[in-house]
Amino acid sequence: MNRITRAAITVPVVGLTALLASAGPAAAAEGSAQADLTPVPVNPVNASGRGEVEISGTTLSFSLAAQGLLAGAPHAAHIHFGESARNECPTASDNNAAPLPGESDPHEHFTTTEGAPAYGEIVVSLTTTGDTSPSSGLAVDRFPVGDHFEYSRGDVQVSEEVAQAILSGKAVVVIHGVDYDGDGTYSAGDRGVSDLDPSLPGEATDPALCGVLNASQVSTQPVGAVAAGDGSSSADGGSALPYVLGGLGLTAAGGAAFAARRSSRATA
Repeated sequence: MNRITRAAITVPVVGLTALLASAGPAAAAEGSAQADLTPVPVNPVNASGRGEVEISGTTLSFSLAAQGLLAGAPHAAHIHFGESARNECPTASDNNAAPLPGESDPHEHFTTTEGAPAYGEIVVSLTTTGDTSPSSGLAVDRFPVGDHFEYSRGDVQVSEEVAQAILSGKAVVVIHGVDYDGDGTYSAGDRGVSDLDPSLPGEATDPALCGVLNASQVSTQPVGAVAAGDGSSSADGGSALPYVLGGLGLTAAGGAAFAARRSSRATA
């Protein structure tokens, strides 16, 4: 006759924990994370922002807000992560790349290429509509526009690796767009063309704001959070920005679920 043995019932707590940790599939990612966005070193940016993300399995919902950026211009925004990256915001010491085509005074420009060892590659494009994959990283017609903005989206699909990276504090939010020469538009100027796409000025793609996503410790989903799976998005000129920067609804979410199975055979 099959039954659970007495030995299995009387396993010490520590031993049981070890057994559960080694059994069954990995737990699904569940929780939320927030990032306070501050200026990237070197670049002349006087702005701030906040990103908030909620994860349910491999579905991501996010809210993003910023103020003080270049008015009337699009600002590409992404979640970055890399297996070999430091998974943090860059420091001034990362500003060490050789001059790019058309670039003079390279030490006065911090480029996306220079920031990559710190924050890694694009894993989610925080577009206002449409595709959110890395292939939309330069879809400038689908990113927020203006010196201040706030918007939210739900039902963004990511890989298990990306979901776990976000909830492990290894993902970084970066908003791009720097007006080095202060002429009120993205132009080649002393910066030259973009290191990501030579058809764009470097000012359009260089990083402006950066922040590491830190996981929330609260285990319940707050009222007003962006609902995963609703596919919704919204953008606004910034009338609600003080509220957003003080903390959007995505400030907490639910813990982690864990299950394991173990069976024993014994003869009665």
